[in-house]
Amino acid sequence: MGKSPTPDREPTPEQPPPAYSPYVEPRLAAELGDVQVDGRIDVNLDSELAKSLAKVAKQQQDLSPAPEYDEALTAKGIRCDVKLNIVIQIVGSRGDVQPFIALGNALQTHGHRVRIATHDVFENFVKESYLEFFPIGGDPAQLMAYMVKNPGLIPQMKTLRSGEIKKKQVMVAEMLDGCWRSCIEDDPDTQEPFVADAIIANPPSFAHIHCAQALGIPVHLMFTMPWTTTRAFPHPLANLHSASIANVDAKTANWVSYGVVEWLTWQGLGDVINRWRSSIDLAPVPRTEGPCLAEALEIPFTYCWSPALVPKPRDWPAYIDVCGFFFSEPSSYTPPADLAEFLQSGPPPVYIGFGSIVVDDPQKLADTVIKAVEKAGVRAIVSKGWSELAGESDANIFYIGDCPHTWLFQNVAAVVHHGGAGTTACGLVNGRPTTIVPFFGDQPFWGDMVSKAGAGPDPIPHASLNPDNLAAAIKFCVTPEAASAALEISIKMQSETGVAAAVDSFHRNLPLDRMRCSIIPNQVAVWTYGSKKESLNLSKTAVSILIEHNRIDAKQLKCHAINPILIENRRWDPLTGVMSAASGTGENMLRSTGEMFYNPYKEYKRGRAARAAGASGSSQDLSRSTSSTEPASHSTKSPSDHVQSQSSPPALNRSTSEQRQDSFDTARNMVGAGMKGFGKFSATYFRGMVVDVPHAGAEGFRRAPQLYGEKPKDYGTVSDWKSGIKVGGKNFVGGMAGGIKDIIQYPIQGALADGKDGALRGLTRGALGMATKMPSGE
Repeated sequence: MGKSPTPDREPTPEQPPPAYSPYVEPRLAAELGDVQVDGRIDVNLDSELAKSLAKVAKQQQDLSPAPEYDEALTAKGIRCDVKLNIVIQIVGSRGDVQPFIALGNALQTHGHRVRIATHDVFENFVKESYLEFFPIGGDPAQLMAYMVKNPGLIPQMKTLRSGEIKKKQVMVAEMLDGCWRSCIEDDPDTQEPFVADAIIANPPSFAHIHCAQALGIPVHLMFTMPWTTTRAFPHPLANLHSASIANVDAKTANWVSYGVVEWLTWQGLGDVINRWRSSIDLAPVPRTEGPCLAEALEIPFTYCWSPALVPKPRDWPAYIDVCGFFFSEPSSYTPPADLAEFLQSGPPPVYIGFGSIVVDDPQKLADTVIKAVEKAGVRAIVSKGWSELAGESDANIFYIGDCPHTWLFQNVAAVVHHGGAGTTACGLVNGRPTTIVPFFGDQPFWGDMVSKAGAGPDPIPHASLNPDNLAAAIKFCVTPEAASAALEISIKMQSETGVAAAVDSFHRNLPLDRMRCSIIPNQVAVWTYGSKKESLNLSKTAVSILIEHNRIDAKQLKCHAINPILIENRRWDPLTGVMSAASGTGENMLRSTGEMFYNPYKEYKRGRAARAAGASGSSQDLSRSTSSTEPASHSTKSPSDHVQSQSSPPALNRSTSEQRQDSFDTARNMVGAGMKGFGKFSATYFRGMVVDVPHAGAEGFRRAPQLYGEKPKDYGTVSDWKSGIKVGGKNFVGGMAGGIKDIIQYPIQGALADGKDGALRGLTRGALGMATKMPSGE
């Protein structure tokens, strides 16, 4: 990977926008905080949800000390000799797709087959980089328009009234389906078969974990903004004001902000995702598990920013890496004569541009820029961008259209832009002081990070932008202090190899031992042959050869799940566990009850529609036969014959017989539909009463010791009846033994430490242990 950024051209209408922010009903967020003009959430840390998350954060901190941290990646130059089919799923703008182009090309050098799955409009962009392309649907232009009007998690009322929310949910459903097809369908152009062996995705694509679960393959997330809970800094979409953290320490407040944002996101998309999961034969994700699902499953994550700007937080585990921005070798560029002449005619100018941002009043923004340049006393290159900032070029201001930032930023004194991660990276790697005017998303976060590093002033929210504060920001950027800070960051970034480090991170987190074919080691195993004690993991090629030479029995082949993913419905205590399971059972029973009555009605309506269509067809046939065989004016039949022919024509006699059969079929289908609904109702009831509720109670009792500071034992996960018996047996023995041990051990320990008082405290704790662990074993 080179040290210069990927050519970052100004967007055109063929290069649209970022991913939309999910919808949640405003009343659900009212308690959590207010929404600012930039879409960020003012998190109310006094809300019930925030308080609950703070308690969880405290318990987690007490029970789980911060993981060991290493500034460098734990391994470099990882050798991966297994050749994989990798699909990279991306939802967003051209700026979101562009880093993964560099990554895809790097993965190709390791012998992998790489498919980029993203919006249709980026097909040429992907194919020009010699990568395979798969369209997932979704209209980036509509997503951009939605983001500009609704920059955060909560949409405006006019958006609710216009029905855009439903349209966006339909679009998300389309993209989820497109992401699934990108894992299993042939190449759209060459028809070459493709089945993914691994998935790389940015979080807003949302399908990643679920596709990986359905296929049993590894998944790796990569992104340019923080998405993992940390105490180091708040979520980029959350505002934490000092007044709201009076009763909560700042680190806990940061941790809570991620839970709040994730909860709001899942409230908007959970139903859409679960409906789609059912279409690929996956069970719904429990409501309590949807938020922070990637963290619960410990999905590997690579962050594509420079640790020189934002170091890796110390509470992030080893499977999360901060690798550096993704850069690639720039293409050659020759500037037009008038631009070259402007650059040579005076001191280096300041670049000002807002990329694909579309504002309501572009002329007002252009006037603000012109006045600020005049007040700051500098020369400027102004990018027209999507807003088409208009003006006449003169001695001090030059307007440009499409121009690669890679080249341009080497020839300016400072940069002013909206704060996209790619543009921020390009400015800093070239050592240019930066002013960020954020509009939405992670842009305020990058503005804050640049400011804290001293490479630019505090970010100026676009709603607050005026000639005075923009001029002051530009003056700050041209100071020696800002230039020195930007140069220091640039020197550190020059030594980073973001793409190569990301490839190493991806390879390091692969379960290579489970992926490798036992006979052809550089191929991926997709089948298992033999018994559990003695088995072979075989690739498709190996199986074909062995079957062709009659070396194995195809009936003994089983699908090999490389990376099984089990989404558990974790319980925190017996009371909430039982209530949650009972609530879920009741909801499913209510849905089944509705199906007992609604499904027969649907069958009745379907039967009526079929009979109406049949009757219409018979009438038309009779009309056609009557008119074509014998016009009434030439009829030779007697009146009685005519009446007889009209009263019982053969066609209608046949239709009546079919009608009776149709009525019988409809009645039969209605009964069947009703019985099917009753069957689901009965199955739901017995599963809930016999399995779900008791298991939830037992699991709640097992985890209850964490409520008084003791880490509960993990007896494994249940994936089938065999593992269920095994886990249940361990839980029974461990629960009974643990309860008896606690009632004996803690009083003795307390008495030895603090005498009578200690013995009483130990007796209380031992009684709690017995009251929770023994019911868990039962």
